[in-house]
Amino acid sequence: MNEFAIGGDLPVHRLGFGAMRLPTEAGPAREDAIAVARRAVELGITLIDTAHLYGWGANEELLAEALYPYPDGLVVTTKAGVLRSGDDWKYDARPESLRVQVDEGLRRLRVERIELLQLHRLDPETPLADQLGALRDLRDEGKIGRIGLSEVTVDELARAREIVDIASVQNRYSLLDREYEAVLDACEAAGIAFLPWRPVLGAATSATAAIEAVASELGVTTAQVGLAWLLARSPVMVPIPGTANIAHLEENFAAGDVKLTDEHLMRLGT
Repeated sequence: MNEFAIGGDLPVHRLGFGAMRLPTEAGPAREDAIAVARRAVELGITLIDTAHLYGWGANEELLAEALYPYPDGLVVTTKAGVLRSGDDWKYDARPESLRVQVDEGLRRLRVERIELLQLHRLDPETPLADQLGALRDLRDEGKIGRIGLSEVTVDELARAREIVDIASVQNRYSLLDREYEAVLDACEAAGIAFLPWRPVLGAATSATAAIEAVASELGVTTAQVGLAWLLARSPVMVPIPGTANIAHLEENFAAGDVKLTDEHLMRLGT
């Protein structure tokens, strides 16, 4: 299965692209970043993940410059709930703040509706019902299509689902980092898309002997093994590996063609 329907009605290719690493400063680096974003679409990637936090809106503006008008079927998802605070950042998911953040995201992305808006972090200072209620109101107004969460526990996901439909969860997860295994299982049971961030870092930097052996047998990289394992791990998995390099982008996308056998999966520790 090469596609997953987020929220049940938004089909995307199961290998997405995380835009966080794309440089946004003027000059040759920005031109290279634009080329990477465009190459992602050429390859067939239909889900690109960004956030207000990435350059405080500059990453969103970069994607709009590179890809607008967006081709049919392309989903650019962004995140809100975090604001700049001096040289650092802070949680801010108060209803009035989320409304401003979403409006600014719409402007920067040059769209009238954000198909998937994810709450970057739950704000510990704002009642959960207020945070998600604000996003529900924005969804009902047509400014966002679906609501996602990031870095949540099983309990937080369950409480959120009592308030509003949740279409996606974006937690850190990889072949060598399975802290949120229970969250993935909860998402799979509910048909919620699971977008692992940092999906290949562990496998790429400290691969185990088993990972290296499987990669060698298949003639692929350890990073590709890590991505192929994620795709095999759950049908709701939609990895979003990021890079600022076209060759690396193409390598990541080619992981979708890597076929792991049951024996491979057993050795990797399914």
